[in-house]
Amino acid sequence: MLRSCAAGTTSRRLWLRALETTGLGDVHFHDLRHTGNTLAATGGATTRELMQRMGHSSVRAALIYQHLVNGRDHTIAAHVDEQIKKVRPAEPGDASGTMPLPRFRG
Repeated sequence: MLRSCAAGTTSRRLWLRALETTGLGDVHFHDLRHTGNTLAATGGATTRELMQRMGHSSVRAALIYQHLVNGRDHTIAAHVDEQIKKVRPAEPGDASGTMPLPRFRG
């Protein structure tokens, strides 16, 4: 694994050659790490899984990536709504198309 991309190192030269070959332009090696963690978070990785992937012992860095998926509430709610509609389609005059909540006796 490339640990350092300091000026003049073999790793740095290899990285710059790869950028030139692929036409990616000004991409830092660390950007790959950020992209991978972002994709893992949006793919459903838990905080603990992100910590393990990143090699961190505190949740601080993992929470940065978890924060990126907070905007998924609407998508998740829409998915849940679709699952409910599969069980009970909307009836005429029923705006929600959802089932009433069960009543629990406790």
